[in-house]
Amino acid sequence: MTFTVDPQVAAILAPMAEAMAAAPHPAVGDVATRRVALEAMMAETAALQPTPADVTTTDFHAVAGDGTKVLLRWYTKEGAAPGPAVLYLHGGGMILGSVALYDAPIARYVSASGVPMLAVDYRLAPEHPDPTPVEDVYTGLRWLHDHAAELGVDPARIAVMGDSAGGGLAAGVTLLARDRGGPAVARQILVFPMLDDRTTTPDPELVPFATWTYEDNVTGWSALLGARAGGPDVSPYAAAARAADLSGLPPTYLEVGQLDIFRDEDLDYARRLGAAGVDVEFHLHPGVPHEFETFAWDTGVARRAVADRLRVLGSL
Repeated sequence: MTFTVDPQVAAILAPMAEAMAAAPHPAVGDVATRRVALEAMMAETAALQPTPADVTTTDFHAVAGDGTKVLLRWYTKEGAAPGPAVLYLHGGGMILGSVALYDAPIARYVSASGVPMLAVDYRLAPEHPDPTPVEDVYTGLRWLHDHAAELGVDPARIAVMGDSAGGGLAAGVTLLARDRGGPAVARQILVFPMLDDRTTTPDPELVPFATWTYEDNVTGWSALLGARAGGPDVSPYAAAARAADLSGLPPTYLEVGQLDIFRDEDLDYARRLGAAGVDVEFHLHPGVPHEFETFAWDTGVARRAVADRLRVLGSL
């Protein structure tokens, strides 16, 4: 099988691929090197587009179950009316990234949709392995529900949204909230989510296009789960693909690129959600890799993907 890369994306991806090929390749398990390289790349791509001037941020803190204060950053558009809100979870393979690195992308969602967002600066593995990240996210979800009135938020219209690892955490906290009897999640918006710790065997057709590689994936899941990664004792709140029961979950928007190593796990999760009676909107974007819209933002496929996300946000 030979994949065709979206022509507009290919023109941008080619020089990136050359630079990545020339750069040192960190060994599996080398979190520190990945943090330096990938966080620098995330900062560069976030700066490709302007940060909206009509979005303000306010920092809050919530106390997690172990007594740690977790940063919560509230993004709101000037003049926004009371209504829905989104709990946003940043990407980074469970091992890197931060709310600060996502300031511009989150502000763009808020500016374009008018829907305020609360971003959770969840703690990262391996320093803070499972279940700390998803419990931090659950702390943020509870805080948003508890403070909905003062923030002008309808607690019945709170969605969770995330990309990559953040998408995996969004799926995990949605399962966790269901099983703990709340707080209620109105919708989950999963953008190429990282769902399955068993995605470790390289697909040779996808390897040339992997902007998040199989080596990165093994490193991320091993940092989060330790020796449990790939085994029988992995919690569905850490890796949502492990959930046996997907019934009773809120309507779901899920998208992934055809050249993303998460493609098959995301396809299967969407199928299983639908089979469990959950309303699902699923998009498979042809010819694009992981996080394509961050570096190829001025392309037709990226504009379509972002427009779909904004449409879903507007329907909350």
